[in-house]
Amino acid sequence: MEQRAVGRSGLRVSRMGLATHTWGRETDSEDAAAQLVAFIETGGTLVDTSPAYQGGGAQRILGELIGELIPRDDLVISGCAGLVSVAGVVDPDGEPPTGIHWSVDTSRRTLLRQLDRSLTDLNTDHLDIWSVAAWDPYTPVDEVAAAVEYAVRSGKVRYAGARGLNGWQLATLASEVPLVAAHAPYSLLARGNERDLVPAAAHHGIGMVAVSPLAGGILTGKYRDGVPADSRGADEATAAEIRERLDEHATRVVDAVVTAADGLGTSPLAVAAAWIRDRPGVSSMIVGARDIGQLTGVLAAETLELPRAIAAALDDVSGI
Repeated sequence: MEQRAVGRSGLRVSRMGLATHTWGRETDSEDAAAQLVAFIETGGTLVDTSPAYQGGGAQRILGELIGELIPRDDLVISGCAGLVSVAGVVDPDGEPPTGIHWSVDTSRRTLLRQLDRSLTDLNTDHLDIWSVAAWDPYTPVDEVAAAVEYAVRSGKVRYAGARGLNGWQLATLASEVPLVAAHAPYSLLARGNERDLVPAAAHHGIGMVAVSPLAGGILTGKYRDGVPADSRGADEATAAEIRERLDEHATRVVDAVVTAADGLGTSPLAVAAAWIRDRPGVSSMIVGARDIGQLTGVLAAETLELPRAIAAALDDVSGI
């Protein structure tokens, strides 16, 4: 698998990264181990996690695999801090909470506490990329920057990044502390960040890390004939998010992806993944799978190189 520089830094990562957001929920420890081995064997290095995934459960599973299954030096681990769970949140109709609710807190106290927790869970003494998880309007930017700078200076963090920020927010933080990576949703169905975030990242030498590059599975074409019983669209926790994206624009884009895949003799998944992987400024894309079977299909698609004419046609049909 090709290794790419993250922005203008010297850090190099695989152009496809492995997500762990299903680990500990849909993916058990045994299948997580199989995924990690398959990913490393194909040349993958970037593994993305967060203390928000299953309350740290995903991190702990990854930590159990480091050293015993995969040498730490074979991985580039990307983590974050700044989200805290909120208990007792009630919806506007007065119903009890039905899921996990998150609040943003990027205070120095929370950032460094969560960093230490992540290092313990992951069984490592450092993170290769550590990102501020969101924009916090209540914490001064210089306090956030000072916490990030301390984390790097202490050796607990090698490089810093940000997640979930828009263009001006990224530029503001980058003016206070060096950043190398910006995680953000980016796919054929999520190109809004091209208006401000992508140009801001390019200006500051920050590499884009595309999150949800398959738009929750929509770009694989699985929802063209309805909602499969085993899909995220049928999962009560994610159904609303998926269904609200199944609009006319999505239909046109998916049809174009399927047509391109048929012409190339490959899968829609491969076409959609190759398109986002090779967008200007993208250092890597983060892909996840519930089981080893799904991941095998994703990894098999990694070698596809899209003809320029097909990439341009997809640009047009998905244009913002």
